[in-house]
Amino acid sequence: MESLKDLQLRYESLKGLGLKLNIERGQPGDDNFNLSNALLNIVTEKDIMTKSGFDIRNYPGGVLGLPEARELFCGILGAKPEETLVGNNASLLILSKVLMWALLRGLVGSPAPWNKIDKPKMIVTVPGYDRHFLLLSEMGFEMIQVKMTPDGPDMAEVEKAVADPAVKGILFVPTYSNPTGDTVSDETVTRLASMKTAAPDFTIFADDAYVVHHLVGDPKKPKNLLRACEEAGNPNRVYLFSSTSKITFSSSGLGFMATSVANLTYISKLFGTMFIGPNKAEQLRHVKFLSAYPGGVVGLMKEHAKLLKPKFDIAEKVLSQELGSSGLATWSKPEGGYFISLDTVKPVAKRAVALCKEAGVAITPAGATFPFGKDPKDTNIRISPTRPPVAELEKAIEVLAVCIKLASAELDGAGK
Repeated sequence: MESLKDLQLRYESLKGLGLKLNIERGQPGDDNFNLSNALLNIVTEKDIMTKSGFDIRNYPGGVLGLPEARELFCGILGAKPEETLVGNNASLLILSKVLMWALLRGLVGSPAPWNKIDKPKMIVTVPGYDRHFLLLSEMGFEMIQVKMTPDGPDMAEVEKAVADPAVKGILFVPTYSNPTGDTVSDETVTRLASMKTAAPDFTIFADDAYVVHHLVGDPKKPKNLLRACEEAGNPNRVYLFSSTSKITFSSSGLGFMATSVANLTYISKLFGTMFIGPNKAEQLRHVKFLSAYPGGVVGLMKEHAKLLKPKFDIAEKVLSQELGSSGLATWSKPEGGYFISLDTVKPVAKRAVALCKEAGVAITPAGATFPFGKDPKDTNIRISPTRPPVAELEKAIEVLAVCIKLASAELDGAGK
């Protein structure tokens, strides 16, 4: 075990390198973006009229998206074309519109608009996605926190919470959850779909952003929430969301949603009061590119995995070398997605992240994976290994590990 003095010297040495490294957000690398560069010129004047008969330059087409796009993307969410809406970038925007209309008008089966409740409540998983928490907070939802487990949301906590009629839904990432990398088990899917809820319009909002982002060759495929709710006699209980944000280009992709035909008929009419239709040229661009790519979406995602897995491997290697026998931290070993979730044993996450910043390594602020940025234990750190080149990433993870050890040693020293 390194002494406090040794760690301080090592930290100062790393700090003296003048590093400017960033593992803060889950951004693809430039090499990932390069896989989709053909998107930029794949649509020409010859493509003005789609096979479905729409002029991509004009208004007609509707809010549901091009038929070709609905046909292509429905499969990603295990849905049918008639259950699918394809919109603009990104899925968070589509989710926010559904939540907005739920507050203003209610959803299918709602006895009243959700904003008629003094404080509508939403279940969220922790650690979880900071943008979900921010959206819900700004919309006025009270967040009920439940643990994210290796099988998905802690169902004992969920089933207890839904006894309250003010709890209108649950919002979480079902596949390779942000940041833990956990994926729902079949049992969890079944329980979510069939559980009794006090609110007749209780809704599952499943942000399946990483559903095709596998790092292993034989990924587990959980039971589909849409089909499970249908089988349980609650076909209108779930809305699924995803996007191409990390399949093609983050800044100019497509968001899409799948839900029951009844839900889609209802919500699309409300969407139609806000806009005439999505960007048909962008949708056609994606349809042409992904349909022509060898192996389609699956083929493209295998190429992404070839670029991303070495980064997760190097992060695992350095964390194991630096912290594996220290007893100071544990971390996830995801089979997909974009993040690694690390938990320090001692309450030093904020201090470790601050030390990293001083040494030139930007990390997601400690606490960001909890509502209002408040991690009650001050232990969780989200690592985003996907953007930097491998050499830079290796150094960034080393700095993080040293900072965790130093922060832990400082705490021990302060207690003496």
